[in-house]
Amino acid sequence: MARALAAVLIGLVMVLGAVMPAAAAVKATVNGTQITDVQVSQRLKLFAIEGRSGSKAALQELIDEALMLAEAKRLNITISDKQVDDAFLNVARNIKVSSDKLKDILRQSGVNVDTLRDRLRAALAWNQITQNVIMPQVQISDVDLEKKAEAKLDASMSYDYILKEVLFVGKGASGRTAQANRYKQSFKGCDTAVQLSTSYTDAAVIDVGRRHATQLPEPIAKELARLNVGGITKPRVVENGVSMLAVCSKSVAEDTTFIKGALRSEAGNAQLKGEQDKYLADLRKKGRIVMN
Repeated sequence: MARALAAVLIGLVMVLGAVMPAAAAVKATVNGTQITDVQVSQRLKLFAIEGRSGSKAALQELIDEALMLAEAKRLNITISDKQVDDAFLNVARNIKVSSDKLKDILRQSGVNVDTLRDRLRAALAWNQITQNVIMPQVQISDVDLEKKAEAKLDASMSYDYILKEVLFVGKGASGRTAQANRYKQSFKGCDTAVQLSTSYTDAAVIDVGRRHATQLPEPIAKELARLNVGGITKPRVVENGVSMLAVCSKSVAEDTTFIKGALRSEAGNAQLKGEQDKYLADLRKKGRIVMN
């Protein structure tokens, strides 16, 4: 019995040895962390799903991620598996599939699930580095923002409104638009908006409330500026149907708050991207990167 078992085990080892892949070749070493040709190959397959390509780009991305993770470790930043799980689920939700379906998509393309998880872990670590270290270095001048905001505040952006939205819900944009146009022709003001909607199929009246023009898309703000109280905009196709905005109240209110908010976000994002690029370049310069 012992001899028979030994023979089986020896045979199994021989079979396994025959199918074992060759050792992965090291393409680069980053602060002691090896990046193999298998990792590069996997990242290229992930690139293909995203419509990207390039072995050099794949290797550089892996090098940068190794630098980010090493810096996170230096700063005592840890990313838990739960955080990676949540990030993976968010990716799935963004493309409107389940987590299991995303795994299937990856596997069908020859991508190991850990390839995406590794990228997400590095991205989460970089986000923490950004919040803790890089963002405090971004400074935005309020004086400059005010000047830029005032320059953008033209006549059409100087009104404060109370609005209602009239929404014709459902598919079939042409049919909904025809109903919306008939509604628009019969519209007599916000007070009778709900009553009028009962004569139409799948029509809803929604209280939007107070909005300043600077909170609205510019084309809509300009159209509203031309309307008096009791007016209603032309029908617009939106994601869930056809929409119109009714003007229930309108007053002059030159307010740069929302313009400044948008400008601050725009300027902040640009400066933050610059600071991130500088920080990563510094990590590349200081890091021990050996290319094979």
